[in-house]
Amino acid sequence: MFGGQPVLTLNDGIMIPQLGFGVWQVEDKTAPAAVGEALKVGYRLIDTAQGYDNEQGVGEAFRASGLGRDDVFITTKLRNREQGYDATLRAFDQSMQKLGLDVLDLFLIHWPLPDLNTYVETWKAFVKLKADGRIRSIGVSNFNPSHLERIIGETGVTPSVNQIELHPRFQQRAVRDFHAEHGITIESWSPLGQGKVLSDPVIQAIAEKYGRSAAQVILRWHLEQGLIAIPKSVTPSRIAENFEIFDFSLDAEDMAQIDALDDPNGKIGPDPETFHFKF
Repeated sequence: MFGGQPVLTLNDGIMIPQLGFGVWQVEDKTAPAAVGEALKVGYRLIDTAQGYDNEQGVGEAFRASGLGRDDVFITTKLRNREQGYDATLRAFDQSMQKLGLDVLDLFLIHWPLPDLNTYVETWKAFVKLKADGRIRSIGVSNFNPSHLERIIGETGVTPSVNQIELHPRFQQRAVRDFHAEHGITIESWSPLGQGKVLSDPVIQAIAEKYGRSAAQVILRWHLEQGLIAIPKSVTPSRIAENFEIFDFSLDAEDMAQIDALDDPNGKIGPDPETFHFKF
């Protein structure tokens, strides 16, 4: 399954590739080429979102690849303005039409948006879609422990995945302890820190030690901690390079050196407690 690459088993028994291909900021018209290249290289996890406006292109790339449905794990996320029980069900149908799928592998609530206070009702719609067999696994994105505790407490259903910002400069150690206690797998968005970590002297030295790129070292760091990483690129050579990380490993000293790069001010993205969006 998934070309023999490393997989993780989620808390609902579903298996997911540990390295995926992200398509944030990839236009719909260029998505077929970028995703097609990723699938050709060997990626078997594709991560998109309704808010990326490229689900159509992702679906086209999958259909053109010639791969079987069970060979590729496809994730999308609920658009922020579609939160709420009924709106979620409608938005899901639209995604499935664009992607051209009958069953989705993983559906995520993109942001908790606590000021709207609709994420619990949204989660209940996710639970229904899974119970109806339309989604294999359900999860969230950018949820803090308080948000997770609430949806688990009010529905009894624990997300299988939480996709959060995580990279060497923002490692979220306390948050990760909470996830481990609840069996929630973490998926790292911006795993390379949006490129800001690549020039770090520590990363550069480790890359030189192994004859690898800085990006390969950082992605390997994610995998060796049991995290899922979803790097994004539209450059064929980078797409291939980011995937070539299964034939080496970092030693304990390397891991410790990268762990020491954690910075309380290293966050790049918005704060989930205060993030809001414009309709």
